[in-house]
Amino acid sequence: MQRQLAAIRAFLPCSTPAEWYVEAAGRLPELLVDHANCEKKAAGTALSLLYRYVDRPELLHRLSRLAREELRHFEQVLAAMRRHNVRYVHLSPSRYAAGLRALVRTAEPDRLVDTLLVGAIVEARSCERFSGLIDVLPEDLAEFYGALLASEARHFKHYLELAELYAAVPIDERLSVLLAEEARLIAEPDNQFRFHSGLPAGSSAG
Repeated sequence: MQRQLAAIRAFLPCSTPAEWYVEAAGRLPELLVDHANCEKKAAGTALSLLYRYVDRPELLHRLSRLAREELRHFEQVLAAMRRHNVRYVHLSPSRYAAGLRALVRTAEPDRLVDTLLVGAIVEARSCERFSGLIDVLPEDLAEFYGALLASEARHFKHYLELAELYAAVPIDERLSVLLAEEARLIAEPDNQFRFHSGLPAGSSAG
């Protein structure tokens, strides 16, 4: 797992600010509720791709399994919420996913490739944060997030490999554009706290 984590950290344009982990440790209800939302959205994204691209056998095979795993993770987050007496309440979405989706091109196959690259980036960031949360959360949650690392790393790999498979040209240039936006969303001050939020407002990086 350490090798996969090293590859993911090398892939991401920046590290999560230390201040985010401090905030996460003190805002457990929001962390868990938004994590549950993220797992539902991840399953929904995979299912949407299954419906839209029925002529892509490799995509159908990989993402059907991925969607099942994401729903299982959603159930596991719900169980963690029950253990910690966290009510499932409505939370507005973060700017993170919307900021990345805004860059997705509309013409095919660019739309598919960009959607897959965004999926890879989101899974990579989730994996990085799961790893960091192990050090700041209660023992049962630290174990839970540690157990999720392998599947998140695998999801990252699947999305990236599918993007490479279906791209008409090498993905490096397009990936650089998306990663630059991801770095901005992670490093700039953010007034919300969410699972993928940026630097907590009032903090200063470095």
